[in-house]
Amino acid sequence: MKEQKAKKPRAKFEREVSLTEGVSAVIEQGVIKIKGKHGECQRGIEKGIKARLENSSILIETGNNTQRDKKKIGSVEAHIKNMVRGAANGHKYTLKVCSGHFPMNISAAGNKFTVKNFFGEKVPRAFEFSKNAKVTVEGEIIHVESADKEIAGQVAAAIEQLTRRPGFDTRVFQDGCYIIVKDGKELK
Repeated sequence: MKEQKAKKPRAKFEREVSLTEGVSAVIEQGVIKIKGKHGECQRGIEKGIKARLENSSILIETGNNTQRDKKKIGSVEAHIKNMVRGAANGHKYTLKVCSGHFPMNISAAGNKFTVKNFFGEKVPRAFEFSKNAKVTVEGEIIHVESADKEIAGQVAAAIEQLTRRPGFDTRVFQDGCYIIVKDGKELK
């Protein structure tokens, strides 16, 4: 019979995310809530990952040191960093309205976004966005702001998709709303 080697116990794996000034965090029942001057974000923690507050930082750890757990901790760390940044400064997306022949009329009132006269259509295109996002229209520029990066990105993408025309060549029919700045990064 072969002798079985004793397995070595794996060390804990942990990461630390520091909170910026003016940002507070609360961890309750597997949910991290982060509050700042630009709003509040919350996110559930995956199974097998523990988070705790220590001084002015959040420690994320797992009992195992496996590759899968390291990936999970890296993802949770990135999400928490985005939440801290959003609570402190907010996430901003900018879209540009491009209209050629038919001038589009765009408005955002409350949590409803409306596009009128898109390619001369009689029926306006509209959708309702999250109450956690703020959309402002300044001429041909649309600004989307939110403390939650995922909500801001989803609203900006929904505006872009609202003016999409499937089946038409986008090189010829260029009318629509297009994202030009994604959370501070200018697109080319």
